[in-house]
Amino acid sequence: MAQDFSAAASLASSDEIQKETVNTERGRLSPITSTEANALPEVEDEPQGRDIEKVQSQKPGGGPPAGGMMDPSSFPDGGLKAWLVVMGGFFCLFCSFGWINAIGVFQEYYQNDLLRLYNPSTISWIVSLETFFMFFGGPIIGKLYDNFGPRYILLVGSFLHVFGLMMTSLSTQYYQIILSQGIVSPIGASMIFYPAMSTAVTWFHKRRALALGIMASGSSLGGVIFPIMVQDLIPLVGFPWTMRICAFVILALLIISNLTVKSRLPPFPKPFTVMDFITPLAEPPFGVMAAAAFFVFFGLFIPFNFVTLSALSLGVDPNLSNYLLSILNAASIFGRILPGYAADKLGRYNVQIAMCGVCAIIDLALWLPARGTAPIIVFCVLYGFASGAFVSILPAIIAQISDVRQIGTRTGSMFAIVSLAALIGNPIGGALLVDDSGGYVYAQVFAGVTVFVGTVLFATSKGLCKGKLLKKF
Repeated sequence: MAQDFSAAASLASSDEIQKETVNTERGRLSPITSTEANALPEVEDEPQGRDIEKVQSQKPGGGPPAGGMMDPSSFPDGGLKAWLVVMGGFFCLFCSFGWINAIGVFQEYYQNDLLRLYNPSTISWIVSLETFFMFFGGPIIGKLYDNFGPRYILLVGSFLHVFGLMMTSLSTQYYQIILSQGIVSPIGASMIFYPAMSTAVTWFHKRRALALGIMASGSSLGGVIFPIMVQDLIPLVGFPWTMRICAFVILALLIISNLTVKSRLPPFPKPFTVMDFITPLAEPPFGVMAAAAFFVFFGLFIPFNFVTLSALSLGVDPNLSNYLLSILNAASIFGRILPGYAADKLGRYNVQIAMCGVCAIIDLALWLPARGTAPIIVFCVLYGFASGAFVSILPAIIAQISDVRQIGTRTGSMFAIVSLAALIGNPIGGALLVDDSGGYVYAQVFAGVTVFVGTVLFATSKGLCKGKLLKKF
C-alpha cells in the first residue's frame, strides 16, 4: 500500500493537459476544453482561489513544446507500443510497490524467528526504511527522469532492487538486513516505480485513467502474491532461498519492463532549485494539506505492519492470519479505482475526507475492540479499501490546488514530508507494543487518532481554498 501512495506520485501528472490547441485559422493559441471527461474541473482564463489547474502549450525555458507531441490530439491512446508500456508498467509496480506492500509479513517473521532477540520497535525500522526510501526518492528521481528519460533509471533501479534482495538472502545480522532490504532494495524499487508512472502518461490522454488504473493494480496484486509466496516458501526452502526465488521472479518481470517501458517524449533538462520544493509550503491550502498527509501517513501503515501479529495474539488460526495482509491488499485494488471514479463526480477533497474518516473510524471502532476472526477479516477488507483510496486520490488533490507546470516539484515536496511520517510511524507503533506489555491497544489508538487528525486537517485545507468549503471540490 504504501501503499501505492505513492502509488501514487506520478498519478498527479496524469490529469494535467487541459486548455491548449492552435487556432489554425488565425495562427494564434485558443483554449479548448479537455476531452477527458470530468478528469479535471474546467479552468477559466484567470484562476480562482487555489483551483489553478492550468497548462500553457508553450512556455519559454520550461518543458517540451506543447505543439505536436503535447497536443492532446497527438496522444496515441492505444496501439501496440502504448499498451506494451502499460504492461511493462504493471510489472514495474508489481515488483516495486507490490513488494513494499508485503512489509507486514517480514515484521512477523523477523520478530518470531531470525531477529527474535530484538524488540518490535527495532525490527520495524527495517520495513519503515523501505517505505521511507520509496517516497523520499521522488524529487531526485523526477529530476533524473526529466534530464535523461526512463531507460537508465529503470536499469539501475532493477539492478539495485534485485541485488538488495539477493544480499538479504545472505544476511543473518540486523545491520545487514537494514542495509540490503531496508536501504538498497527500496532505493531500486523507487527508481522502478516513478519512471514507469511518468512514462505511461506520455502515451494516453482520453484513456489515461484506464491505463494508469491497470498499472496501479499491479502494486495491489504484488501485495497479495508476495506475502503468500514468502509465508509458504519459508517452511519449504528456508528464508535465504525464499528471498532468492522472489528476487528471480522480480528479475524476470523487470527484464520485460526494461524492454517495453519507453517514453514517447524526449527528455528535457530543467534547472534544480531547492527553494522550488519549499515555497509551496508557504501557501496555506498546500501547507495544511501537507500536514494532513503527514498525520494520515503517520498511522496509515501501522495496520499493514501489525494486523497479522495482532490477529495471532487474539487466537486467530495461524493458517488464516498469514493471509490477512493479502486480503487487505486485495481490497485495496478496488479502493484505488472506485473512490477515484467517485472523486471525479463528487469532488476529490470530499471523497478524500470521507475515506480518511472511514480509516480512522474502523481503526478505533473495529480493529481496537476486535476479539475474534470475523471482525479482523472485516477490518482488513474495509481498511484495505479505504486506505487504497487515500493514496490514489492525494496526487489528484495536489494537482487541483497547484499550477500543473510546477506539479513535479510540488509533488516532490509533498512526498519528502510524507516520507518522514512513513519512516517513524511504524517504529513508534513497535515502541507502543513494548509499553503495552506486548498488547496492541496503544498502537491501535495511535493509528486511529493520527488518521483522524489528518482528516480534520484535510477539511481545513479545503476550507482555505476560497469559496470551496461547502462545494464539490
